[in-house]
Amino acid sequence: MPVPRSALADAYTRLAEVLPGLPITQLGAGEQAPRDGGWITADALAEGGAGLDAFLAWDDAQVERDHGQRARPDVVASFGLHRYAWPACLLITVPWFLSRRVPRFHVTDVSYDRTVPDLDIGRLAVRAHSFACLPGDPAAVLPGARVVADEEALRGEVREAVAEHLEPVLAAFGPRMRRRGRALWGMATDEVVEGLWYVAEVIGEQERARRELELLLPGATKPYVGSAAFRELTGPAGEPLPTRDRASCCMFYTLDPEDACATCPRTCDADRVVKLLAEAAS
Repeated sequence: MPVPRSALADAYTRLAEVLPGLPITQLGAGEQAPRDGGWITADALAEGGAGLDAFLAWDDAQVERDHGQRARPDVVASFGLHRYAWPACLLITVPWFLSRRVPRFHVTDVSYDRTVPDLDIGRLAVRAHSFACLPGDPAAVLPGARVVADEEALRGEVREAVAEHLEPVLAAFGPRMRRRGRALWGMATDEVVEGLWYVAEVIGEQERARRELELLLPGATKPYVGSAAFRELTGPAGEPLPTRDRASCCMFYTLDPEDACATCPRTCDADRVVKLLAEAAS
C-alpha cells in the first residue's frame, strides 16, 4: 500500500505554489505510472538504454535551439542529469524542510515529463512507498510511516532517501558524462543543496534552509562530497551576499565562458559579487 496522499500533500501543495512550473501528482494504489507522450520513468533512465537516449536527445536539441551550437555529449548528459535530479531531490527535501517527513522513492516510483511547453521545469507523478517522521507527528499512524528518534536521525533519512533514489540513475548517466563515483556524488550534493536553498529563498526562509543544510551535509557524510559549503561575501556597500562553493561543475561554461554561474568553482569572488548584485537587482 502506498503512503496516503495526505502525508505529503501540504508540502507538495506549497512547492507547487512556489514553483508553478513543477506540478506533482501523487499516484494512488491502483494508478499506473504514466509512460506515454513525454513521460519517462526513473527506472527507464536507470536502465541506460533507449529511454536515456531519448531523454538526452531532448537536451541536445534544446542546447542547439537556445544557444545556436551543439554541446559535447558529456555536457548534454550533465545537463540532462541536472534537469532530472534537481526536481527529484525536492520530492524528498521539501517535505523534510516543511513538514518534517521524509518520503522514500524507488526508481519505479517516479515519472517525469519535461516536454510540456508551459512548464519550465516539468511535471512529476510519484508514489512514495514509505516515509519517516518524528515522534508526536500525527502522521505517524498512517500506513508506511516509520518513526525515528530525533532530528539527526531524520537527517540521516534524508541522506539515505536521496542516495537510494539517485544511485541507479547516477550509474546510468556516469558513462555518458565521463564521470565516476566522487564526481557524480558531487553533483548529487549540489542538487540537494541548491534546489532546497532556491525554494527556501522564494518563501523567505533562506537562512533557516542554510542552517538546516549545514546540519544535513556537514562533510564526511558519504556518499556525498564535502559539506553544504555556504559562505558570505561582502558587497560594495557592505551588504552581505550569501553564496556557496559547488562540489561540481555544471559545464555551462562550455557554451558561454562569460556566463558561468555564481557558485561555479571557476568563478572568482570578485565576479561572484557582480553576479550576485545583478541577481538581487533583477
